[in-house]
Amino acid sequence: MQALKKEEKNLQEKDIIVITHVAVSKAEGNVVNLDEVIPSERAKEIAIKTEKDPALVEVILRESKEIVRMQRNSIITEHNNGMVCANAGIDRSNIRGERNVVLLPKNANASARKIKLELMALTGCNVAIIISDTNGRPLRRGEINVAIGIAGIKPIRDRRGEKDLFGYVIKMKRTAIADELASAAELVIGQTNEGIPAAIIRGYNYQTSEKGSANELARPKEKDMFRQ
Repeated sequence: MQALKKEEKNLQEKDIIVITHVAVSKAEGNVVNLDEVIPSERAKEIAIKTEKDPALVEVILRESKEIVRMQRNSIITEHNNGMVCANAGIDRSNIRGERNVVLLPKNANASARKIKLELMALTGCNVAIIISDTNGRPLRRGEINVAIGIAGIKPIRDRRGEKDLFGYVIKMKRTAIADELASAAELVIGQTNEGIPAAIIRGYNYQTSEKGSANELARPKEKDMFRQ
């Protein structure tokens, strides 16, 4: 609310607030000092193979269900929340202290719901919340922002059954709305030294949902061709 007052802005009904996971994790205390981590033997072995800090590898292992792929300077894991990402989503940027790292929120959907309820209580506006993180993509260079936690919004718009411009009935299309909105917000928020932890998206007519979860965006393992 202080940031809104500083910018002389007010929230409106059905605004979408996109917040970086680093800001949420810092607020929730999900920060680890690597000097306080004792690497396991497995972490030390993986550190040699990947040329990574053994303490960092240990934290990655603690935050992961499994290692999907690894090579020099790269560890792709399935996070405990089901999201497949590099280094279990652990971030070394935008945090004070050379040896401090930021973990993903323990439950990003719950964090989003809490923020939504607090904003509703303060403003009376029913808004949607998206907690975002930077993620790579198979077969594509560069990173984009994706949704790792949501509240008040349906993350996927199912277009199946709709007709296109020429009357063809769409059979396959399901649009990852929450990811697209997170990526759009990243153009304002930035990823490095911009110092902007959140952005407001206004005017997009999204489908509301009080039961939506960012976990709906994760492809089931048995249907993931890149992990077979």
